[in-house]
Amino acid sequence: MKILVALLSLLAILLVALPGPLYKHQILELAPAFAALRYAVYVGIAALVLLLVQIIFMRKNISWPVTAISAVFAIVAIALPVSMMGKAKSVPPIHDISTDLVNPPNFVAIAALRADAPNPAEYAGEETAKQQREAYPELITEIYQQSSEQLFEVAQAAVNDLGWTLVNANKAAGLIEATDETTWFGFKDDVVIRISNTGEERFLDVRSKSRVGKSDLGKNAERIHTLLDAINAKL
Repeated sequence: MKILVALLSLLAILLVALPGPLYKHQILELAPAFAALRYAVYVGIAALVLLLVQIIFMRKNISWPVTAISAVFAIVAIALPVSMMGKAKSVPPIHDISTDLVNPPNFVAIAALRADAPNPAEYAGEETAKQQREAYPELITEIYQQSSEQLFEVAQAAVNDLGWTLVNANKAAGLIEATDETTWFGFKDDVVIRISNTGEERFLDVRSKSRVGKSDLGKNAERIHTLLDAINAKL
């Protein structure tokens, strides 16, 4: 029983830990990677049930350090996928977020990088905009009094500070494009920043879009918030 519990707990944590890196290095497709996370929950639950049986009926034969480690592995294997599922249910199933929903910034240099991506470079449309308005009403065009040159330099510095890959920085067009890669699965999400002039004010819009997946688990909205916070902190 002890060996079985230990093996199940180890299997559960591996089913959580390995799918991300395996997908990131193109060893595993996305569908089986997500399936592994679901199986991790089932295996983790089985391990906890057997642990409970062990504690109740086989207490004399328990190795408490091994039992504790097995319990931690099983709990993590259950908690992480369940947390992701909960997050998915709490946000709309969209992956294209923009501060300007009427005229979203377009990808220019990045468009070619997304040529083979499941999610096209074009804006996702009015249905996505409607869901965004309900979920993230605070994401709107930012207005600044600083010069276009200063705002551009600060925005580019913020992109660099965040560790994103700068793809295009066109000061004349007021356009900055970059790619952010998630740590675990290595998902690549693209960002475009647009700075425009109107009289004495400057308007800054940001759009962030995932290359794969239907739902971004709120990551693109979070990324825009992070960028705007970094820009405002510098200003």
